[in-house]
Amino acid sequence: MNLSTYKYYYFLGIGGIGMSAIARYIKDMGYNVSGYDRVRSELCEALETEGMEINYTDSLDFISKLEKDSTLIIYTPAIPKDSKQLNYFKNNGFTLYKRSQILGLITKDSFNISVAGTHGKTTTSSLIAHMLDFAQKPFGAFLGGISTNLGSNYFNTNTINTKALTVTEADEFDRSFLTLSPNLAIVTSMDADHLDIYGTGDELKKSFFDFINKIEPGGTLFIKHGLDFPVTNTISIKTYGIEHGDYKAINIRIEQGWFTFNFEGNGENWKSLQLGIPGTHNIENAVAAIAVCLKLGIDKTTIIKGLKNFKGVKRRFEFICRQPNFVFIDDYAHHPAELEAFIKSVKLLYANEKITGVFQPHLFSRTNDFADGFAKSLSLLDVSVLLDIYPARELPMEGVTSKIIHKNITSSEKYLTTKDDLLPLLKTLDPKIILTIGAGDIDTLIPSIKTTLEP
Repeated sequence: MNLSTYKYYYFLGIGGIGMSAIARYIKDMGYNVSGYDRVRSELCEALETEGMEINYTDSLDFISKLEKDSTLIIYTPAIPKDSKQLNYFKNNGFTLYKRSQILGLITKDSFNISVAGTHGKTTTSSLIAHMLDFAQKPFGAFLGGISTNLGSNYFNTNTINTKALTVTEADEFDRSFLTLSPNLAIVTSMDADHLDIYGTGDELKKSFFDFINKIEPGGTLFIKHGLDFPVTNTISIKTYGIEHGDYKAINIRIEQGWFTFNFEGNGENWKSLQLGIPGTHNIENAVAAIAVCLKLGIDKTTIIKGLKNFKGVKRRFEFICRQPNFVFIDDYAHHPAELEAFIKSVKLLYANEKITGVFQPHLFSRTNDFADGFAKSLSLLDVSVLLDIYPARELPMEGVTSKIIHKNITSSEKYLTTKDDLLPLLKTLDPKIILTIGAGDIDTLIPSIKTTLEP
């Protein structure tokens, strides 16, 4: 498919983080972009200011003017199957592509760096994009979060006269990443997730193996030490990790508020690197990014300075407030392993302090699949506050509520509450270190929490 085949591009679910990056790319190429989303989010408002027309009602009024021969429909699998607009396009001869198919087509002829993993992929891909920008290399990026350094989830400085270099976040949901053909790939993790799609953890792992087999011959896989990978003779396979791997971080410590580490790999031995964002898990992500940067020929000085200059991704260990007597951190974690890594890193940074966390579970199916894991991770908190489940694309499941997590949490204090009752509860608790955690709409509560608690 050639973009010039169509005059109009209509996105179903345009406000999604992956969808909006592609919408921005197509708008950047000079085409007419419009779309639908259920909620007028901050991201949707940003797209509107960039010249994209968005409607927020799933009706046919807005789309009746679209012609099938001149309009391409791009949709996310998260759109409900009973969507009026989706079914209108299907029943009236329009050409429809999934978001992942379009991303595969856009990046097909580029030198593509794809970052996959059930967690860690957004920070890792954003760090690589930042490092390329810091090194002043032309590239394009399609990210699963808003990079603080780049100011967007989409970035493009490729020119006509250069072979395009692209960084893509490779999403395992709905097997989306199997549309990509990377030259360099990273796999950060393969923990069981999206069991509503895959059924079992083994089936999810098989999908990751299929992704690895999509790497172009002569390409390289950088995979976290300890993870399984398929036998292949067509690519180079390198491991990375903390203390172990072909590339590794050692002697991790906190110095004057900075997460600091030494790096070994590729014949290099670097001392006292500082990462601009906190977290042991983020140091692991940084090691993968360093490995890719070395492969791309970026020099040591640029890599070290770029790591320290990295400001992270919105909603990934994001400091909302950082005062001597009040700290507020927000994070997108929505899997037990992500919660554990995030909370442990906060505890390292604020040793011996009382830490309060507010968690909003995401999806009924995920809550049901990992209730015990969530309870174990949340038990690392001194004070655990649990909100109702954010349903996203799902209908309720009988017997599945936040109570199935709450009952097994062993924190010294634990609370089950609603969004409406959260602020009065937090005012009573008066936490000095508070975390908001989750992938739903908990971020909409951040301004009011900050106003209520900030000294």
